Parts: sequence; structure tokens; C-alpha cells
Amino acid sequence: MAKSRAIGIDLRTGTRVEAIEKSEGGFTVRTVAGKKRESVAADLVVHAAGRVPDLDALDLAAAGVERDKRRPRLNEFLQSTSNPAVYAAGDAAGSGPPLTPVASHDGRVVAANMLEGNRQRPNYFGVPSVAFTILPTARVGLLETEAREKGLRVRVKHENTAGWYTARRVAEAASGFRTIVAEDSGRILGAHLIGPHADEVINLFGLLAIFDDHAASKNLRPSRSRPARPYMVRFSILRRLICPSTGPLLQPSVIAARTAS
Repeated sequence: MAKSRAIGIDLRTGTRVEAIEKSEGGFTVRTVAGKKRESVAADLVVHAAGRVPDLDALDLAAAGVERDKRRPRLNEFLQSTSNPAVYAAGDAAGSGPPLTPVASHDGRVVAANMLEGNRQRPNYFGVPSVAFTILPTARVGLLETEAREKGLRVRVKHENTAGWYTARRVAEAASGFRTIVAEDSGRILGAHLIGPHADEVINLFGLLAIFDDHAASKNLRPSRSRPARPYMVRFSILRRLICPSTGPLLQPSVIAARTAS
């Protein structure tokens, strides 16, 4: 936020837009934050708060599909709780983050459940989310508060990385990270990045989170009787680079190139 203010961006959190009115010179945006009401003059207003599914024309009530607000009421398999012949995915389901890859993931889950019976549940744990601001901020997994609310024992590492080469080479003073790791198993539970290439590097943490989550669900353990598979080795190396006990051996922007080789 300090960086945004420094370049002239007025970022207001905890603020709700109540009205947008046309004025002689552009627009007037009326906001409320708690009990404080304000008006902001603007040349242009851009709405980027997402979309709602256009389901009204389908007349879902005629098919006995109950709705929860605007969306069908679904079970854990993305199946209608009132009409088992109906499934929903993506924006229509609204069960995961409003992202295109999530809709694709939902579609695969729905197709499998329709063809093979209700066996698959959507899992959004490793889905990254990025705000393409200046600078980009990215998140995957849990916040520290969310992890502790779940009763998990965690190790939290955070650092201002403005002194790292990836930030210094572009003279960027706002750069940092926070990682949340399970204390007992070393699982990646969450990662939060800000700075150059955060929108790309977060995908590496997403891969680790998905891999760890899958391994935990299958109760997988390394075996000394069989050689490690290549992808297991790559994940092992990636984990060592990102989360060593003594600090990162490589900066995040270098990791992608090193692990791809």
C-alpha cells in the first residue's frame, strides 16, 4: 500500500461503493467505510468486482432445482440437492474462486461424477490468486490466521526481499514474501508474495501445495526400496530451494529456470 500511495494510487480497504453518479466533469463515486461517508470525483469508473451467473432464463424451479440466493443449492459433488440429474460448475456453482481454471476443474469433476457416479469432489487448495496491481500481489493456500483457526501448528517465515537481486535490478523497494508451513509434516499450507514476478512465482508454491495435499490424502511415504521418480526429485529440489531450514538457497525468480533444466 505504501508503494501504491507513492505512485499516486489511493487504495481504500474496507470501503463499499454505494452509488456512482454522472457529473459534469465525469463521475462521482459515493462510498461508505464504517460510519464515514465520502464522495470521490473521477474521470473514469471501472467495475471489476466480478460477475453473477445468468440463470434466471433457465427457469430452474420448473425442474425442481432449489437455489441458494442466485445459484443452485449443491452437495459436495457439485450435484443439485433437490434434483440429482442436475450438476453445476464454474460461475453457476460458485463453490470455488471465480477463475477460469476453476471452472475447467469443476467441469472435469462434474463430467466424472455424471459418468462414473459421485466419487470426485472439487479441491481448490492449490489454486493461486493474483491481483495484477502495481506491484502484483499473489496468494495460494491459507492465511496464517486461517491455519491457526483450524488448530494447525505452523511455522511462518516472512522477509522483505527488496535487497534481493530480483528486486534490486529493477529498483523495486516493495518486495517480500510470507510462507506458512505445517510444523509436523513440513507441508506448504500457504504462500503470499508481493514484488516483481510474484504472479508467476506463486504457481510454484501452488504446485507444491497440490503435491503435498495429494501426498497427505494418500498417506504417501518415501520408499528406500524403489528409486525416486523424476517428478519426486524435482519437487524435492524445489522444496529445498524454497523452504530450507537456513533460508532460501535461490531467489524465487531463479527457481523456475533451475528446476526446469
